[in-house]
Amino acid sequence: MRIRWEFLSCYAALAVAGQNPNTAEVSTHDAPSTFSTRVNLVMVPVVIRDKQGRAVGTLTKDDFLLSDRGKPQIISRFSVEKSAEQLKIKPLTQDGNEDPTAAPVAVANRFTAYLFDDLHIEFGDLVRSRDAVGRRIDRLEPTERAAIFTTSGRTMLDFTDDRESLHQTLAKLQPRTNPSISQCPQMTFYEADLINRNDPIALSAATDDAMACANLDPSMRPVAQSYAVAAAQQTAAVGSADTQTALAVLTDVVRRMAAAPGQRNLILVSDGFLVTQDWRYSESELIDRAIRSNITMNTLDARGLYVVGADNIQNPRSGSVASGIAKARFERESATADADVLAEVAYGTGGTFFQNSNDYDEGLRRLSELPEFVYILGFAPQNLKYDGTFHSVKVSLKLKGLAVDARRGYYAPKHALDSAEQARQEISEALFSRDETQDIPVQFQTQFFKPAADEAKLAIVVKIDLRHLQFKKEEGRSRNDLAIVSGVFDRNGKLVNALQKNVEMRLKEETLEQRLAAGLTVKTSFDVIPGSYVIRVVVRDKEGQLMTARNGVVQIP
Repeated sequence: MRIRWEFLSCYAALAVAGQNPNTAEVSTHDAPSTFSTRVNLVMVPVVIRDKQGRAVGTLTKDDFLLSDRGKPQIISRFSVEKSAEQLKIKPLTQDGNEDPTAAPVAVANRFTAYLFDDLHIEFGDLVRSRDAVGRRIDRLEPTERAAIFTTSGRTMLDFTDDRESLHQTLAKLQPRTNPSISQCPQMTFYEADLINRNDPIALSAATDDAMACANLDPSMRPVAQSYAVAAAQQTAAVGSADTQTALAVLTDVVRRMAAAPGQRNLILVSDGFLVTQDWRYSESELIDRAIRSNITMNTLDARGLYVVGADNIQNPRSGSVASGIAKARFERESATADADVLAEVAYGTGGTFFQNSNDYDEGLRRLSELPEFVYILGFAPQNLKYDGTFHSVKVSLKLKGLAVDARRGYYAPKHALDSAEQARQEISEALFSRDETQDIPVQFQTQFFKPAADEAKLAIVVKIDLRHLQFKKEEGRSRNDLAIVSGVFDRNGKLVNALQKNVEMRLKEETLEQRLAAGLTVKTSFDVIPGSYVIRVVVRDKEGQLMTARNGVVQIP
């Protein structure tokens, strides 16, 4: 995907209005600037369910209580997101109006990515979950597109409604787990991490194992302990590399899905993996990115129903009952810790975590059917330090009898987000949405012609009513900047191209009313091939932070 950005300077903007750019305009508007940034705003998705497990969507901001590290916070942003229904848009005629004679076109507006964690999944778990995903794909809705990704990056298919291609890609999946390291003693990544953090019980149990596997007598215990330390370092290095890769791929998939124009659902199929303290900040950034992109992450524990730990008690490798008990405890804790990341990314984005069941079909049904209502609570922490430390977050209700699934915490940023970056994020989020807003009166038309049978020129003409904008008076002029983005998407929701024009307005007092009444017209052109396209137009101003986003469909025969 490549996006080209075009910038329209103040000279070009004034030329659009029909005036010599050397003749500046000055405003009679004395309204103060209302531009503000939402730096430090923490977003907390929340799903509320009744006793029957149904999502509740009738609550208000006053029903919620939110705290950060135990300190009550003011909820400064509140919204309720409703699960998207099938989207149908009337095609546009060549003059930009809806064609009253044409049937509405079903537009792809629901995108489900299946991410198989082939770095951490056992073969049997992969086969069972893969087959269940295949049955789910057979029930794709007309406006739904599916994609398949893997944490190893070796097998993937971008969003499509081609079921045959999806099934062929599923058939290629196989575990890419690292082969067991031939070492003495054997240990899990969880146990290795404990040893590297100087846990005496874990080190003692591993030393006992080393005594047994190396056939050492009691006088050689210091040597056995050195074997245990070396094995812990080696196991931790491999495990940490796999965790880093899995989180990086998750982030890449979230970034890719942010370009899907509609409702976005990421289903992670995994046996789970350990996220040590070294990678907690990366995990928090992943959750933040998913929230900003309106992506719900749902997780399926592919291990199904499982029991761990009993073998170590009954048949301890070291011959020590105490060591066997410790190893059994570590395996139970390891299994729980591996699942923690699945729970955290799901609950952190308003999703569902399905575990401890062999009914994969039921699990995928629940994960595919997103909650009907998700509350988004936003708050600005007071006196936040940019130190990357963890902040626990608690969401509760004044009402009783309802269950709360919410993000459990976040990591403080390491630097402040400036206003320009904030604006870019808002524009990007609006471009890759299907929601329509109309803060600024905007109309747009499409025009096309075909220089050849397999070529087409598509123009999008955007007209903006400037009378609803606020201007900042500075140096005798009224100032405001507009960002105008036009995007073209194909039938599978893939971005064909997007162009941005930045308009700087510096208006004179004596011609202000005339300029505002005339409005602003901007034309953007694209080279495309004949076909059906969804048009997305986003307009944002700097001073008032007003935003308009509109959809359209054009069919080029």
